[in-house]
Amino acid sequence: MAVEAAFFDLDKTVIARSSVLAFGRTFYREGLLSRRTIAKGLYAQVVFLLVGADERKMEKMRESMLALTRGWSRDHVAAIVRETLEDVISPIVFAEALELFAEHRRAGRRVVIVSSAPVEVVEPLGEFLGVDRVIATRAEVDAAGRYTGRLEFYAYGPYKAEAIRELAVADGIDLARSYAYSDSVTDLPMLEAVGHPCAVNPDRELARTARERGWEIRTFRRPVRLRNRLPVPPKGPTIAVAATAAACGAGLAGWALWRRLAARAA
Repeated sequence: MAVEAAFFDLDKTVIARSSVLAFGRTFYREGLLSRRTIAKGLYAQVVFLLVGADERKMEKMRESMLALTRGWSRDHVAAIVRETLEDVISPIVFAEALELFAEHRRAGRRVVIVSSAPVEVVEPLGEFLGVDRVIATRAEVDAAGRYTGRLEFYAYGPYKAEAIRELAVADGIDLARSYAYSDSVTDLPMLEAVGHPCAVNPDRELARTARERGWEIRTFRRPVRLRNRLPVPPKGPTIAVAATAAACGAGLAGWALWRRLAARAA
């Protein structure tokens, strides 16, 4: 018998901001990122936020960040993420997302997070939230447990939709009766893969597409501390952190600078 599911993007859909950028300060403090790297990440983030970046530029940036983390110890980075996950991520979960999780569970649907963020960030967060499955980016590691600078799977754009379809076949999920939620037009393939797509806090292009197609549009505004809603799991070893987590985190300082510049200009 076919089952139904609800697929959720993570950043700006389940949580209020980017999960990978949130770890920038932590990795700098642990010595994984240098001042020079932070400065380069700051510049890249300011350029992206002020003038935008097309898919080619984003791919180039991703490759540069993967090269930066080549040789890092998986276990070292994994321990850092587990130790700081509660403080970094748990305060920024949308209450509206938690309410939707509960609604879908009451209807008997499986709840799945589908994110381009690293599996080592998404999976512990999924444990916090009690979701059934997660689909996320996976980094490649060598026999010594160090990052190679390559990815095994990049959960982005059409690859999200492919992974959802594979999961549907494996678990007997009826996609025509299932739901999907995202904020970004890059997740259009994921939204198109289900019978009930919903744009959450959509960017301009996704909002336009949703209106044209008559899709539901929702606005999430109420971040809550996860510790106030769910029990916190014990700290301990976790699976490998995808290379993009630390590298993209270098742009956190850039985001902060952009916010200050925007505030002054307002």
